[in-house]
Amino acid sequence: MGKPVIASATPYPLEVRAGQTYLWCACGLSKDQPFCDGSHKDGPFQPVRYQAPTDKIVFFCGCKHTASAPVCDGQHTQAASQPKESDA
Repeated sequence: MGKPVIASATPYPLEVRAGQTYLWCACGLSKDQPFCDGSHKDGPFQPVRYQAPTDKIVFFCGCKHTASAPVCDGQHTQAASQPKESDA
């Protein structure tokens, strides 16, 4: 499996609503970051479903390298310094 595209070097802090389901973009290609718009079609990545347990602000991962998808775990501090696939 290839590596996802780094959509942002920082997380997306967004307000979510209790009971709502969100589909986080795992490939990095969506034009509607951090959410999926179907750009992964025919690729190795699938969106990650997130259901908000309460109304709150969630920091959705922008670098797509989090180990706790779809929530940021700080990996962007390392992922942003790695070359993108298009740069390699």
